[in-house]
Parts: sequence; C-alpha cells; structure tokens
Amino acid sequence: MGGLTEAKLRALAGERSFERGLAYADEVSGVEFGDGWIRASVRGTERYEVELLLGGRGKPAGTCDCPYGQEGNFCKHLVALGLTVIAEEADLPRRRQAARDRARNLDAWLTGMSRDDLLALVREEMAEDRQLRHRLELRAASARGDLAQLRSRIRELLDIGPFARYGYVEYADARAYADQAGQAANAIRSLTASGRAADAMALAREAIGMLAGVVESVDDSDGRLGQIGADLADAHHDACGAARPDPEELAHWLVTHALDDAADLTDVDPLDYEDLLGGRGMAALRRYATEAWKANRTRWAEKHLMQRLVKSGRDIDTVIAVHAADLAPNGHTHLLIARELDTARRTDEALEWAERGIRETVDTALVDHLTDRYTQAGRLADAVTLRRDHFAARRTLLAYQQLRAVAIAAACWPTEREKARALLRDDAARADTRGQPVLLDVLLDDGDLDAAWRTAEEHGAHDGQWLTLADQSRSTRPADALAVYLRLVTRLTHETDKRAYEELVGLLLGIRDCHRRLGTLDDFTAYIADLRTAQKRKRNLMRLMDDHGLPGS
Repeated sequence: MGGLTEAKLRALAGERSFERGLAYADEVSGVEFGDGWIRASVRGTERYEVELLLGGRGKPAGTCDCPYGQEGNFCKHLVALGLTVIAEEADLPRRRQAARDRARNLDAWLTGMSRDDLLALVREEMAEDRQLRHRLELRAASARGDLAQLRSRIRELLDIGPFARYGYVEYADARAYADQAGQAANAIRSLTASGRAADAMALAREAIGMLAGVVESVDDSDGRLGQIGADLADAHHDACGAARPDPEELAHWLVTHALDDAADLTDVDPLDYEDLLGGRGMAALRRYATEAWKANRTRWAEKHLMQRLVKSGRDIDTVIAVHAADLAPNGHTHLLIARELDTARRTDEALEWAERGIRETVDTALVDHLTDRYTQAGRLADAVTLRRDHFAARRTLLAYQQLRAVAIAAACWPTEREKARALLRDDAARADTRGQPVLLDVLLDDGDLDAAWRTAEEHGAHDGQWLTLADQSRSTRPADALAVYLRLVTRLTHETDKRAYEELVGLLLGIRDCHRRLGTLDDFTAYIADLRTAQKRKRNLMRLMDDHGLPGS
C-alpha cells in the first residue's frame, strides 16, 4: 500500500480520531490483503470489521461497522489498521503476494473438485455455519420462485425471538439481530432479479410491516433498523419499477403507508414514485390523501402529506385550505398562510389573512409581519395602531421600542409616547406587575432621567435598574448616583466569588467618579481604606482593586 502515511491518516481522520487510533494499534487482528484493500478486525467496545482501501491516486479511504464509521467517518479503528499497515510496510509485498497465491490455490482446488465433492463441502460448511446456510436457503428460494418458503424465511429473519430477553432485544444483541434482518432486502432484490417483481413488491410491503411491528422492541441506539427500513423501501421501489403495478393500487398503498407509523422507519416519499404513478396514479394519490385529510384534518401525518402533495402540484389554494382547517390559537398558522400568499404574489389576500390573525390573536411574529406590510404600503397610521395595540397587550420594553420606531416614522411619537407611559403609570399605581418595572425601563430607554428617578423612588426598582439609573445620571446627579453605588456595594461585600468581585470593583470605579465630580476625593480615599481593612482576607478582591488603581485619584 505505497503512499499510505501517518500524515494522510491524520488528515482523513482528524486530530482527535487519529490520536485515539494510536491506542488501538495493538488491537488489530486477522489482517487480510487483497488487490487495493486490506481487511482486519479491531477490538474496541465490540469487535469491529474494518476495510482500508487505496484509491488510484494513493488517497486512502475505508469502511468500519462501528457507529461512527457507519456515519461515513474515517474512524479510530481505520486509523489503527492504517498504522499497522505502515508499521509492516516492508513485509507488505510478500504478504500481498501470499494472499494472491492463497486465493489462486483455493480457486484451483475448488475448480478441480467433482460435483459430488463440491456439494459435500458446501453441505459440511452449511452444517457448521448457520448464517451461510440461511443465505443459501434464501438464494435457493429466490431462484426457484418459491414464494411460500421465501416468505417463511423472511419472517424468520425479522423475528426478534432468538435475540430477545423478556420480549426486548437489548443493545448488546441488537447488532446481531440487525445483521440477520438485513438479509431480507437482499432476498427481495434477488426475487426481483429472477423475474418475480410483483411477488417481490408484495414481500417488501410485508417485510416493512413486520419490521415496523418489532422496532419498539429493539434497542436501536445505533440506527441500524432505520437503515434496514430504508433498504426495504429501496427494494420495494425497485420491484415496483420492474413490475409496473396498477397506478391506483400503488397510490393507495403509498398513502396508507405514509399515514402509518412505519413511515418514520422507511422514510418512503410518495413523490419518489411520481414516474411510476404517471398522471392517473398522481391524481389517485392526491384523491386518497385528500380523503384521509378530510377524515382527520388535525392529525400531523395527514396534514404533512397534503402539504407535500399540494406544494408539488403548486396548488396554493389547497395549501391554504389545509392550513385553514386547523388554525393555531397563537396566530402562527395565519402567518404561514400570509407568507404562502405573499410568495404567490397574492399580496391583498396575504394582508387579509394577517389582519384576520391579528383580530383573533396577538402573535408577535404576526404583528411584525403585518407592520412591515403596512409600512411598505405607506399605511403608517395602521402600523402605529397595530403597534399600539400590541404594546397594550404585551407591556414589554421591546414592544415599546417597536411602537416608538413606527410612531417616529409617522411623526406622532410625542402623542403615542404619552399614551404608552400613561398606560404603564396606571399599572404601576395599581401595583400591576406588568407595568411597574417596564415603566422605569422605558423611561431609561428614552433618556428621561428625572422621570426615571421619580418613578424609582415612588414605585421601587430592582438592582439592575438602580445601577443603570446611577450610571446614566453620574454626570448630572452625582450625589444621587453615589448613594445608589454605596448601597449596592454593601450587598456585594458579603459575597466571595469572582463575579461579585468584578461587579464590586465596577461599582467602586463609579463611586470614585462621583466623588471626583463632587470634589470629595479625600472621602473616597478614606472609604477605600476602610473597605480594604474589612475585606483584606479576600486576596483576589485586593488584587483586582490593585489592578484598577483602587485606591487612587
């Protein structure tokens, strides 16, 4: 395997997997060589089968049946095998030639055997290897077209009984079950290849149903059953392509399956069968889906299938009908409909649906959508009304800021500001928790500091609001800001974590600025000295104060 290097392994696997692979180099066993490939077993959490490949330009690749490798990643087990190959590079030509000689000798031996001796050998191996016997039985049944035996064998393959304990297949046994069950799709494909596509289609449907029936009884943490379900779905599609079933019958099965729990396992998409269904089949597909949806308009599966089908046919009116049949009380569905109509350039109808949603509910996203549409249409008065009503319902700083933005654009902010503040003052007077803290927030956001101080003193404020008020007022009301800082410092002196120390130092810097503005830096120096004496055991605090020049003028 010339050209294989540690640098290439590191680039393929990434630093983490490469470093972890170093620890597995001694766990590699059973190395086999072929033309362009090397296989081995690597012992990890389990024993994994690993195959390392070399591309035409010397770029290595590989596969591993560990969970990470099955996702297409170059895993630590592949790294371990690659490192083993590099370590034995001098011996590779001899081992590769030996592998070729063994294969050639085996082929010559088998070729030279009589029919009876070859049959005896196969029977002997089948007696010792149950999996080999099962695979050959499946191939024989497929070749004979023995549908009854093939159906029986597929049922055995999908039966969890031999692997289950108390009716459940634990994780330790799930892989062995998946390896067995995975043979079902191959058997169905063989039946299609033998000219029995219609029978293969029927068996694929039965196998999908059987697998769906046991999936809840298997610990499928690694997702192997999902892959088997996808393989069975592919086998079904291939069989349908060869058998060309009646389009209406196929449409009926696709809709039934899409609405069944097994749909999550196989991920069959009815639209993937569009070429097989043709015009008549697609019409039947939509008809069956519509009938199922009308019988159960609120179930997710029926709605999702209808939305997929009508969007594929660009039938916007049916899309709207599906959404409208189950309007969410939070206004989200109204917004979906409005956006669908906007996309279809039916803006007037989109606006009507958004307005209907606003009448029936107060949803923030819907309000944002409709405000944008009003603004674009030059209907600023309607946009202000919408934002005003939204603020009245929500009473948040964000809703106030959004009202302010649109009211400024409409040149009516002073009037709207007074209305909004009056609403919050009424709430604060009634001790309504919706308006009480928000009133101070909006006053601070507007920069109306005198009104903010009056509100804080009259109705109270939380520490964050007091701090914001002090920070914004330091230059114009240093004495008031100083009182706030001192009060907040007192609360923090009892805490001992890094966050509290950082907040405390920030407050001390504010206190120093207030004393500087008041011309009382001597008082600040005395205050810092007393604080240092009281807090001297907090070495991290002392160090942080030193870093910020406290004391200092």
